[in-house]
Amino acid sequence: MKTVVVHFQLGNVGSVVTMLKKIGVSAILTSDPAVIETADRLILPGVGAFDRGMSKIHELGLIKVLNHKVLEKKTPVLGICLGMQILTRGSEEGTIPGLGWVDATTVRFDFKNQKSDNYENLRVPHVGWNYVQPKPESRLFANMEKESRFYFTHSFYVRSNEQEQILATTNYGVDFVSAVKKQNVYGTQFHPEKSQRYGVQLLKNFMELCS
Repeated sequence: MKTVVVHFQLGNVGSVVTMLKKIGVSAILTSDPAVIETADRLILPGVGAFDRGMSKIHELGLIKVLNHKVLEKKTPVLGICLGMQILTRGSEEGTIPGLGWVDATTVRFDFKNQKSDNYENLRVPHVGWNYVQPKPESRLFANMEKESRFYFTHSFYVRSNEQEQILATTNYGVDFVSAVKKQNVYGTQFHPEKSQRYGVQLLKNFMELCS
């Protein structure tokens, strides 16, 4: 099966390809629509601003092929960090609409107006290791401890309008959505490629789900 990592020129996408290689998956890193069209599974990684990410996708002419593959052909896709956020309808960070594959919006952590002492030492962005609580039936988190740790670095998070598409949550002042699933669409706010053995297992699970 052909795994394609979509390169929309934001973030160190090479680390995703390297991690996939460690689990025996030879992935193609590309922004070529013709190559993306041939993919059996897609990964959308990214770091940075929402509008810049969507602008790059438009500039590279990827909207049509991505919608065709994901919405029509039902090709499995995994969005990582910014790649998960652009799965939503839009973000407080900007004005350009997202891909809209999941019924959700992307919002900013805001602790300034919180009066509780629980928020005093919480900084934005949220950077570092944190626990993820997946739904028990989640195959994406199979063969892991009940509360596994993953690496995060983000100032915005996804707020879902559909409970059934929430795959996992994490607490950072508030309980936020750290993974989503809607049919063939998956997303993780954390970076599996930076999460050592937990990330290795999650990527193995995604590959098996797509087989």
